[in-house]
Amino acid sequence: MQHLMRQRANRHIRELLAQDGLKISKLIQPLFVVEGLIGEEKISGLKGNNRMGIDATLNQIEKDLSNEVRNFMLFNVPADKDMKANFGTNTIRTIKEKFGSDIHLWVDTCLCSSSHDGHCCIYYEEDKNKINLKATLNALSSFALSYANAGADGIAPSDMMDGRVAAIRNQLDKNGHIDIPIMSYSTKFASEFYGPFRAAANSKPSFGDRKQYQIDVRNRNDAINSSLRCSNEGADMLMLKPAMSSIDLVAPIHTQTNLPVGVYQVSGEYASLALLAREGLTNFDKALLETWQVFHRAGAQFIITYGARKALKLGLSK
Repeated sequence: MQHLMRQRANRHIRELLAQDGLKISKLIQPLFVVEGLIGEEKISGLKGNNRMGIDATLNQIEKDLSNEVRNFMLFNVPADKDMKANFGTNTIRTIKEKFGSDIHLWVDTCLCSSSHDGHCCIYYEEDKNKINLKATLNALSSFALSYANAGADGIAPSDMMDGRVAAIRNQLDKNGHIDIPIMSYSTKFASEFYGPFRAAANSKPSFGDRKQYQIDVRNRNDAINSSLRCSNEGADMLMLKPAMSSIDLVAPIHTQTNLPVGVYQVSGEYASLALLAREGLTNFDKALLETWQVFHRAGAQFIITYGARKALKLGLSK
């Protein structure tokens, strides 16, 4: 059964998916929370974004709320790569205890910041070229359940494994979380534009690359089929990244799935605007707003962007 009520569950998700103009309510602000960090650390290239300890995170969310930002994507960065969700669950619980229904907290659900090798999957010990899909899906669904139990408002799997949405949906439903939506990173390219993020999330692979499970940027059919897979497995929303590499796919994927489709303006895209501005080659604020307008024009119903907290200043209404 397609559970459409998850798209209507609260005011934040209703505004996020409303089919009207570009507004702050359609933007999602990433947060990088680092276990054991006191204060905050700048992220190279990501102007206006920092790696933060929990106290700094709470202060930042307060500021973001004053700028009408209500939607957040949480990236947990544990101190130990122990494949446990303990730090993430504690962070979620702390944030939701303070802000409750004032915010909608999506939680990125992947293994790359927790795995010893920085990959989004679990490989067989005897063969580092072969993914142990069953173990990977079990770990992902376990993480997702821990996050939901802690109070996450939505789960956002970003690993690109076959079957992950179905595994997570099954785990959530059988444990009483039928109303928790899944925003799938459904079309995720193996891109050169993720550099600043990997430093921020401590998720750079220790060997190889992610081309075994992320999509070759040349392959349109694979990109569309990957989103169809997530739709068929029960995703409530689909998200494509990088935004500029996916701009031609937003409309056809929406047409073929009839699901809300959004984009992620990834770290390298955002950092390139900051670099151009630093060299005096563009106006950062105007260029940032222009990119959002283009994504919206292409049909993106929501946008994950490191500049969401600047939207009020740029003239967007809430």
